[in-house]
Amino acid sequence: MRGFSMPKIDWWLLTPVGLLLIVSLTTLFSLNSSFFVNQLFTLSIGLTAFFVFSQIPYDILKRLSLPLYILAIILLVVVLIIGVESRGSVRWIYIFGFPLQLSEIFKPFVSVSFATFLAAGSNNSLRTYLLSLVLLFPLFFLVALQPDLGNALIYVLAAGIVLIVYGFPWKWFGLTALPFLLASPILWHFLHDYQKNRLLTFINPTSDPLGTSYNVIQAMIAVGSGMVMGKGLSQGTQSGLRFLPERQTDFIFASLSEGLGLLGAIIILLCFMALCYRIYRLFVRIDDPFCKMFAACTFSFILIHFFVNIGMNVGLLPIVGVTLPFVSYGGSSLLSNFIFLGILSSIASAHRRHTVLEIR
Repeated sequence: MRGFSMPKIDWWLLTPVGLLLIVSLTTLFSLNSSFFVNQLFTLSIGLTAFFVFSQIPYDILKRLSLPLYILAIILLVVVLIIGVESRGSVRWIYIFGFPLQLSEIFKPFVSVSFATFLAAGSNNSLRTYLLSLVLLFPLFFLVALQPDLGNALIYVLAAGIVLIVYGFPWKWFGLTALPFLLASPILWHFLHDYQKNRLLTFINPTSDPLGTSYNVIQAMIAVGSGMVMGKGLSQGTQSGLRFLPERQTDFIFASLSEGLGLLGAIIILLCFMALCYRIYRLFVRIDDPFCKMFAACTFSFILIHFFVNIGMNVGLLPIVGVTLPFVSYGGSSLLSNFIFLGILSSIASAHRRHTVLEIR
């Protein structure tokens, strides 16, 4: 009888994530015990998804890349038709009573489709570059229609990084961006009022301290008031007294910085550095084109989310409603990122088996 064998898991991916989750759950409990309980439930779903996808051979996902892409397009259209409206945006759909933000959930699956397409390309020709834009445009457009400018920009930036890594000439990116830059005065009129206000507030953060500038001012106060050691969990004034809006989601970094200070912020920074470094190492060591491109997609999405979220918490970037991976409250982002890491863990396990076979 064959003995029990442990599932093949890349613990180098899970270790920094585990530390991020500890900080996240501790902070959420200090804000509201219901946040903690709900996040534990979504965490159990996310971990289940991680273990499932870590055991699925990535070749199976490659074969499903086209159906996954078509399904993503169809369901993003469905969201616009029957999705739940919240604060002027239609981003959520209820499945079995649970709200899901499909623009988040589909990030790893779209990455599978994109990586498969790039891996099939024989060279970095202009034709391949233009086809990449054609493939990505429906996703950008449908997410922007919700409207979810933050996630639309995340898709654009992540795709841009991956295409640069693939090796397309820089001048092509400049030529692609030029029409949008020239049309920016026209595109400005198509933005919603709250989107215009966010950009204007970024230019002058103190222009309307009780109105459009309120969020960013409160976030910067929370981050700065934590100083080095923090005020202590549950002792923060901005987060505890709810001066800080979205304290558990978009501005959770400000909440934990207020409670844990610079020390807590450094822990978050080091964990993300360790996670991104592990993904980078997988990218460097693996020769398979699909695996390399998927690792590049994962790296890009996680790094951009991290950079944009913390940037808007400290007033360096406009507020666009972007979560901090594995730290912000909410199920869609957590599930999406665990699926990313599950597929990466499957790739890492396959690479280890291949390496062992070569040595033998």
